[in-house]
Amino acid sequence: MTDDPSRRKLLKTSGMLASGVLLSGLAGVGAARADSPTGETSPVVELPAGRLRGAVEGGLAVFKGVPYAAPPVGALRWRPAEPHPGWPGTREATAFGPSAPQLYREGGDQVLGTHGSPPFDEDCLTLNIWTPAADSSKRPVMVWIHGGGFISGSGSMPNYSGETFARDGDLVVVTINYRLGPLGYLYFGGDGAGGNFWFTDQLAALRWVQDNVAAFGGDPDNITVAGQSGGAFSVAALAGARPKGRPLFRRAILQSPPLGLQIPTRAESLQRTATYLDILGAKDVTELRAVPWPRLIAATLQMFGRTARWGYWSTPFLPVLDGVTLDRDPADLLLTGPGADIDVLIGWTREEANFAFGLDETYAAATKDQVLARVRDTFPSRAAEAYTAYEEARPGARPVDVLMDLISDDLFRLPSLALAERRAARGRAVWAYQFDLPTPAHGGRLAAAHCLELPFVFNNFDKWSQAPFLAGLNPRVRDGLAATMHASWISFIRTGDPNHHPMPRWDRYDRDSRTTMSLDTVTTAAGDLAGYWRRLRPAVAR
Repeated sequence: MTDDPSRRKLLKTSGMLASGVLLSGLAGVGAARADSPTGETSPVVELPAGRLRGAVEGGLAVFKGVPYAAPPVGALRWRPAEPHPGWPGTREATAFGPSAPQLYREGGDQVLGTHGSPPFDEDCLTLNIWTPAADSSKRPVMVWIHGGGFISGSGSMPNYSGETFARDGDLVVVTINYRLGPLGYLYFGGDGAGGNFWFTDQLAALRWVQDNVAAFGGDPDNITVAGQSGGAFSVAALAGARPKGRPLFRRAILQSPPLGLQIPTRAESLQRTATYLDILGAKDVTELRAVPWPRLIAATLQMFGRTARWGYWSTPFLPVLDGVTLDRDPADLLLTGPGADIDVLIGWTREEANFAFGLDETYAAATKDQVLARVRDTFPSRAAEAYTAYEEARPGARPVDVLMDLISDDLFRLPSLALAERRAARGRAVWAYQFDLPTPAHGGRLAAAHCLELPFVFNNFDKWSQAPFLAGLNPRVRDGLAATMHASWISFIRTGDPNHHPMPRWDRYDRDSRTTMSLDTVTTAAGDLAGYWRRLRPAVAR
């Protein structure tokens, strides 16, 4: 990796903006200056909901814990998000709001460490903003939606701080909280009633951004929504929304979207809700509204036990095809309607499923017969042939390796590839990548696992000190790849094109070249990188 002169210039320029324009520009449209209790000059913005006072952090104006919807508590639990009523006077926006209620284990796990930390509270519908200046510059906007298997994560995690993108790209960055687990994903049915409360939260947040981001120096007509895993699934689901007659966002970044999930129907979701009610000993939603949220979240552990299937990524709570908030597979929303005009950057990691299965000793002992039974779910009439194909693709593969590659393809790689194929066939803009750099952590068993690309995208390894899966990475290789990826993401957000000097030319994915960027120790534009797997499943090409 070589240093990028254009990137150094961008860093220098955005640094000047952050340090020089911030205070002088605060008197612009929708902004003011105020002295904080500590005597520092603090950024203040005037919004329809009321006045907000943020803080200056590292030369950026930062606003934390900003409510974008009414607290979903009491009678509003399991109701669609409603507008926030606003506040009198000046609201301090210098501390993050509580994260959405979720399971938490002190010390975390062997892969990410922690993914969402206390405090937790149902009153969690807040967002956070990083901007070089709350002025009238109309900067491109990035909205980040965190993942977490629909049960964990937070927009206030240090991992997802908007600092690097705002400073390095001269962007306005917004991160959001939304309802998780049972509070966001249970479905109760009823005539014309919708579910997907998580979706209504995210939609409310995007509407808030479109209506208010100009006051923070952002351009409401130049918004990119980005997310990873469950967050990337959300980005696709939001693509079909078009309130007020115009698209909510112009570009989409989907990192490891689990587009292979079988989204439950209303009937299937009601059955899952019945399982949850049985665990809690409640008969309906009215009784559940009287249950304290810690008990609701604790029941997630039993939901794992009741819903888990061998050889499948465990997801105790799932979105629902309710016909109200979501009536189609999210990938379809990026093919027709308002979603067809959105520029898309999509990709996956080479060994996605190693995240969930690579360190599991039970799966390490899996037999060929066990894995063949699972392969049969995907290839009913060609299980033996498919098993052999996966085995030959990885010399020395154990049964668990075949299983992990199959799950990676089922959930992530091939559905993402199918979306790229279908958009390309329609002449719609799409760029594809595969993250190939393996981590040496845990003896290499994780390889290029799910989530591994995140610190490279944000280029903020100092914020990931708690994450065991980064141990042992060569700093020179790590930092070089991070600089390349971070600059590509910034370029895409700013221009709709991920290319920048000096990386290799990254062409759009089309049906002739099938260009896919391999992100590794050496970044390479490859033709039909996943062709072996695509040909194994011909339906992907349709």
